[in-house]
Amino acid sequence: MYNRNRLMELIRERALKFGDFTLASGKKSPYYLDGKQVTLSAEGLLQISWGLLELLQGIQFSGFGGMSIGADPIVGGVLVAAAAQNRPLQGFMVRKEAKGHGTQRFIEGPISPGDKVVIVDDVVTTGGSALQAVDRVQEFGCEVVHVVGIVDRLQGGEAAFKAR
Repeated sequence: MYNRNRLMELIRERALKFGDFTLASGKKSPYYLDGKQVTLSAEGLLQISWGLLELLQGIQFSGFGGMSIGADPIVGGVLVAAAAQNRPLQGFMVRKEAKGHGTQRFIEGPISPGDKVVIVDDVVTTGGSALQAVDRVQEFGCEVVHVVGIVDRLQGGEAAFKAR
């Protein structure tokens, strides 16, 4: 089951790095949170998946996804955790660029226009990546009912989500 303290410990031990970094937002930072160091570990993904399902209780949604590649392991983990709870849930991934062959879609996965979905991101700074996913999913025809980040760097992401 979900243990918030253990998840925080894993983030501090595995994801938090110090140095000179340029973030996806273009901002410079003396620290970096490499979320994949936690989401791509069995224990970390388990804690995140159970924690997200607990957090999202009471919200009605049938799709769960986010921007590839940060959200990809989280989506897989949440789908498995949902199945363990006998909760029907569909996952999806949002590409940065439309696939150049086949369906040529931005959205991959078994969601349909009209579905209510939750967008997830591993680390939120300004919220730009998650908002790009929101835009793509809305263009596809889904209703975004919630946006959630595993770690919020407290640099404007939450305000950007609320402004939408």
